[in-house]
Order: sequence, then C-alpha cells, then structure tokens
Amino acid sequence: MAIDHDRLFKELIQTFFEEFLLLFFPDIHEHIDFRHLSFLSEELFTDVTAGEKYRVDLLVETKLKGEDGLIIVHVENQSYVQPSFPERMFIYFSRLFEKYRTRIVPIAVFSYEALREEPSVFSIEFPFGDVLQFRFFPVELRKKHWRDYIRHDNPIAAALLGKMGYTESEKVELKKEFLRMLVRLELDEARQRLLLGFFETYVKLSEEEEQQLQREVRAMETKEKEQVLELIISYEQKGRKQGIKQGMKQLIRNMARKGMKAEDIARLVDLPEEDVWELLEE
Repeated sequence: MAIDHDRLFKELIQTFFEEFLLLFFPDIHEHIDFRHLSFLSEELFTDVTAGEKYRVDLLVETKLKGEDGLIIVHVENQSYVQPSFPERMFIYFSRLFEKYRTRIVPIAVFSYEALREEPSVFSIEFPFGDVLQFRFFPVELRKKHWRDYIRHDNPIAAALLGKMGYTESEKVELKKEFLRMLVRLELDEARQRLLLGFFETYVKLSEEEEQQLQREVRAMETKEKEQVLELIISYEQKGRKQGIKQGMKQLIRNMARKGMKAEDIARLVDLPEEDVWELLEE
C-alpha cells in the first residue's frame, strides 16, 4: 500500500504546530500569538493547463502578537522532486490571497530522500526589469543531520529524525535515540502513538536490528533505560495483538465467504457471536 505522505505530515504538524515553528522557524514562532489558532478546511485547486488537481496541505489562521488582523500560515509537504514546485507554491499563494485577502506565510517542507539544491523562489523577469520575486520558507529535512536534533525536547524533532540525514548503519542508534526522546517528552498515549507510528513508517528495522536495539537499550546506563525497554515491549505486544486480530479477521471472512453462519463460525473460533459480527463489519 502506498504511503500517504501528505496526510501523515499534515496530522503531525497540525498536532504539534507550535513545536514545528519553534524548531525550524524560531523568528516566526516569536511573533505568533498562539492563543488564536484555527485550522482551516482544505483548499482544492485545479490546474486547468495540466489537467491536475492539487490540495493544499495545511492552512492555519492566526494572529501576530500586538496586532488585531488575522494572518494565514500555509504549510506544504513535498515528498517528491518537482522542478516546478516553486511555481506551484506561488499559485497556491496567489489563490489563497485572492480568497482571504490577508497576509500569508508560505512554508514548504521537503521530505524526499534526494539531496539537491531546492530553490525557494519563483520569479518573473525581463531584460528591462523584474516583475515578481516570490519567496517561501523552506525546510529541507534530508540536509539536516539527525544527531543535531536529539537534544531537543520537541516532538516534531523526534518524529522527523527518520526523515533527516542518516546512514543505514546508524538506524539502530537512530531508533534508540528516538525512543529516549519519546520517554523524555512524557506525552499522553495518543500523541506518543502518533509519533511512534510516524517514525516507524519511515524507519523500518529488521528483526535482527530490533534484537540489537534491545541489547543496546539493556546496556544503557541512563535513567531512561527501564522506560525505553517498557516502551519497546509494550508496542511489541500491541503489534502482536494487532497481527493476531488481523489473522482472525481474515479467517472469519474466509469462512463467511464459504457460506458459514456467524453462530457456526463463533463456535469454531471460540469467540462470542457479537465479536464475529464486529470483525465481519470492520
């Protein structure tokens, strides 16, 4: 199944919007009045020339400190290389301005694997003068090294470690440091699961690497050792339970497709009949 990168990034940044600005744009963060935050509905734009539709990732209506007027922060995740991306950012900006008629802060997060010089300007120029110089604020994740962020007690930094620059040989240490950050953050379970799910979407360890991770955690001499171990074991157990549930669901559906009644299935798999119906309806 293809990864919906835009949805994952939108969910992450929307949940930790203030932390996102603090980590990557402290100057912007300093001026935003976070008492006034409103997440706007998605905007869908059609490129008539190319015949394609584009959906703006994240729009946040807010205020600057000491000002009454509203501004909009537009955050766009770009998960693949697209030479015309600066032009697309300008089109988004112009259409959003046309609709809202207010100041807009455009931000682009480049999350693809390639290392390249990504322009953050779209311009229209002539030999006799410039007509337009449009700029947006970029975050090029692959150019940031993960070790530079492990001392930040910031949930965005923790989640995005796996999209920053690292080598295959560093994967085990990368996940170990991510788990240590997760413990230090002391988040509620829902937010903890969001960060863990995001991280593990992009950083997948083999069974051998997971075993190495556990050995290294057990050898740790820091105060987080027991909590990190507890975190690993807890999510391993949840993963196994989820796997068992998926296997049971598939078995029950196969039986139902062969014409078996729910009461007969329930007796065979030793489950209450209402649980069988619930699995069939999921």
